Amino acid sequence: MSLTASAPQPAASDAAARSTRVPAKSWMMLALALLAQAAATMLITAPVYLIPMLHLEQGIPLAAAGTLAAAPTAGMVLTAVLWGAAADRFGERWVIAGGLGLTALAAFLAASSSGLVPLALALVLGGAAGASTNAASGRVVVGWFPRHRRGLAMGIRQMSQPLGTAAAAFVVPPFATAAGISGVFILIGALLAVITVACAIGVRNPPRPVVVPRAPGDPAPESTNPYRTSSFLVRIHAVSVLLVLPQFALSTFGMVWLISGLGWSATAAGVLMGAAQFIGAVGRIVVGAISDRVGDRVRVLRWVALSGIAVMGALAVIGAWHDFTGGVIIGGCVLIIATVVSVADNGLAYTSVAEAAGSGWAGRALGIQNTGQFIASSAVGPGLGAAIALLGYPWVFALVAIAPLVAYPLIPKQDRHA
Repeated sequence: MSLTASAPQPAASDAAARSTRVPAKSWMMLALALLAQAAATMLITAPVYLIPMLHLEQGIPLAAAGTLAAAPTAGMVLTAVLWGAAADRFGERWVIAGGLGLTALAAFLAASSSGLVPLALALVLGGAAGASTNAASGRVVVGWFPRHRRGLAMGIRQMSQPLGTAAAAFVVPPFATAAGISGVFILIGALLAVITVACAIGVRNPPRPVVVPRAPGDPAPESTNPYRTSSFLVRIHAVSVLLVLPQFALSTFGMVWLISGLGWSATAAGVLMGAAQFIGAVGRIVVGAISDRVGDRVRVLRWVALSGIAVMGALAVIGAWHDFTGGVIIGGCVLIIATVVSVADNGLAYTSVAEAAGSGWAGRALGIQNTGQFIASSAVGPGLGAAIALLGYPWVFALVAIAPLVAYPLIPKQDRHA
């Protein structure tokens, strides 16, 4: 008969566990994970905020500019699972630090590139290296925090993506105007180099469960493939792919819509997009804390999916009839709300995947989770760019609203834990 390291605890212990203080070291690991992911995200999303310059000033077709914006996520598709497997096998510290160092080198390579094709290739390499932070930093958070605080902790960690995007929204347009495209990537590369050193010094691999020797031929729970025992992970992956479509549609084309569709200036549009990403970052914390309070990640995920249907529908209506009094301002306000809703699911799904996969499979499962989202987001740039040129923004917003509608019934009824 198999023996585990610890016996099941009575339900009465839940209250005691919730009152246990999370050590300061855990919060330090969370801070470094957040910085690492935010810096990588800044490089990955920087091309999005070059689209107005490339399309409106240099005359590059929107589909081509969208393809350039999708280049980093295309690179992430190639390596996300590999980085996750490396984190499972070798630990998180050097995966994060090594990946960030390679991302910094790719940023400097992008700065020295001339022409769209060399720049796109450098960005593909940057995305391939930057994928290291996704699965590894997620493992750090799950490993250093108890379950009753993981929703909050992962919500804070998931702030990194909208914060990195917000930083790019605030910095890239004015810096590109002042220093050119190469100046943007030199700045980002320098930031990545500094955070690489910080992570190499400060990140520590979380403790892993100690497994008592088991009977011959009896596999340890950590080695059991969670995809063979339940459809939970597959369903969460599918839901996340669908829910990422509104997120990347708005982050990629929201600024261009404000400028060309509603008549905003580039500076004002950049400030609004940055503010939306910042508010979305705070929203991830709130949603994560709610899931801790409710004790059910997937129930909150269903609320987010329903909200996504509503806000994308509202954008479609405003896009079609924005000429009414105050419509331009209302459109900006609704875009902020839609952006906040569109990023709210990530932390919930990410935490659910890590908890369901267990410590032995979390890196690979998070890599698979990211890969599906990266594939979908890579298609958003060229696909929606072409669709917008053909149909216009209102119809595309309406089509994107179908994604959360399809996702809702796929969301599992109950959480699953390894």
